[in-house]
Amino acid sequence: MILEEISENAPFAAVAPKRTFRAAVGDLARGISSAVEWLFGVVSLVLGLAILAALPIAQFLSMGYFLECSARVARSGRLRDGVIGARRAARVGGICAGVWLASLPLWLFSSFAQSAELIEPGGRIAQGWRLWVIVWSILTFLHIVMACIRGGRLRYFLWPFGHPFFLVRKLRQGGLYTDARDGLWTFVALLYLPHYFRLGLIGFLGTLLWLALPALMISAGGRYPILFLIGGIWLAIIVPFLPFLQVRYAVEGRVASFYSSRREVRDRFRRAPWAFAFALLITLLAAVPLYLLKIEMVPREAAWLPSLVFVIFLAPARLLVGWAYARSERREAPRHWLFRTLGRLAIIPTALFYVIAVFIAQYTSWAGVWTVYEQHAFLLPVPFLNM
Repeated sequence: MILEEISENAPFAAVAPKRTFRAAVGDLARGISSAVEWLFGVVSLVLGLAILAALPIAQFLSMGYFLECSARVARSGRLRDGVIGARRAARVGGICAGVWLASLPLWLFSSFAQSAELIEPGGRIAQGWRLWVIVWSILTFLHIVMACIRGGRLRYFLWPFGHPFFLVRKLRQGGLYTDARDGLWTFVALLYLPHYFRLGLIGFLGTLLWLALPALMISAGGRYPILFLIGGIWLAIIVPFLPFLQVRYAVEGRVASFYSSRREVRDRFRRAPWAFAFALLITLLAAVPLYLLKIEMVPREAAWLPSLVFVIFLAPARLLVGWAYARSERREAPRHWLFRTLGRLAIIPTALFYVIAVFIAQYTSWAGVWTVYEQHAFLLPVPFLNM
């Protein structure tokens, strides 16, 4: 009897409820909003990396982020996994944009106050504008603080009239300070700044040790051509290994990976020769045109502008290096000797072309011979290390 009731009701129970038009529109709007937030986060991420790359010491955060992106792609094999922290970058970018928008009226009042002071120093109108500046400074500060406490979304900066209701509700519930403090520390902890800094610093030093001696010989090549020949050949031998040694270090987190993994990189090349050759080609081709931005020093306050170009050019190359590394994980046996030979034939002229470009750059760059040591293809994504 029970089985008959179940069998009779089963067709009706399997029918899914129809979605309403309003629910479909709501899902579409949420999808569009999520996509816009992600795109805004990517733009904010690129701008943030460019600004960090232009700041001393903080430059290692930018390089560490690039290495972590390569490592994420190397572990998963998916390029999209290399875009790390786009949502959090969107929140930081929204806060920066909100603070800038909230400060516009204050900047306008300050301009009026300065103009009034120039026209009539110490006059009544100038004093009135100074009072307005003081009052608006306090209101702007409170507005920014409340918007950040509420979550830092851009809409909280654009619509300040919800602050009093939010403040009254939180005061009644309690825990306003505790929630704000815990939320701030949680957000900062999720940025993983110590991890990126350590990864970038060790990656920079480990890479520089590989490049120092051949760079020294190339820089002395103008006086002693034989040293350029030796250093150029040495650099051409190192270049095909270096990006993949960096990825291996970022994946394993061991400093020894920089110096004990050349055989491992060679074995991986045998399993994915074309992927390695393509990733190296894009990495070096993306780095060579950037030497044009080294011709003349830019003012320090505008240093982030060339760094922005460096980040845009070099970031895809870092992802491709991780992708090629992941391709080698999918095969246990080496590819056919013909594929390996063609891969080597593609790598050799690419490496030689890069070495020639590095040698010529010391005569065209503002930094002179120091340009040979500032190889942004493997080091910091900036035109000048001393900016």
